[in-house]
Amino acid sequence: MDHNLEQTISLLARTPAALNALLRGLPEAWTLQNEGENTWSAFDIVGHLIHADRTDWMARTNRILHSGESRPFDPFDRLGQIKASQGKSLEQLLDEFARIRSVKLGELRALNLQPRDLELRGQHPALGVTSLGQLLATWAVHDLTHLHQLSRVMASQYRAAVGPWSQYLGVLQCAGHGS
Repeated sequence: MDHNLEQTISLLARTPAALNALLRGLPEAWTLQNEGENTWSAFDIVGHLIHADRTDWMARTNRILHSGESRPFDPFDRLGQIKASQGKSLEQLLDEFARIRSVKLGELRALNLQPRDLELRGQHPALGVTSLGQLLATWAVHDLTHLHQLSRVMASQYRAAVGPWSQYLGVLQCAGHGS
């Protein structure tokens, strides 16, 4: 499938509700456990999505629109959620994510981007030249990556409990995205 901005926005708009439906009200045994050292819990993943929405996607979109390739994107702090999430409950993070995502998608829609705009290019500090269309497609796939990670992290809590059935449960075999 080629990148389509309206389809991207449609997917991005659903992520907060998907997380809310899956996580709100679950016992902390599901939401605060991770897969071991240097891995993230459901709580950490939601915090990361908030941090990325607050500091990354629209900032880079605007950088492309205003500076093109002449000014590289600011580096993204992949662990910025740790400090920002301290002292908050998962329910607070879910509410915050729904709010920030709504605001950021409103900002994106207000740009009234045209197909030619998606070809505009920016400079990623590690990956080099990227287009606005690639950036926005990455935002959607980033959400899906962390939804995948979330299901794997949660499933791993029952790794031993499922016994021999683990061989049939692909989510338990996946070594995909870590933190």
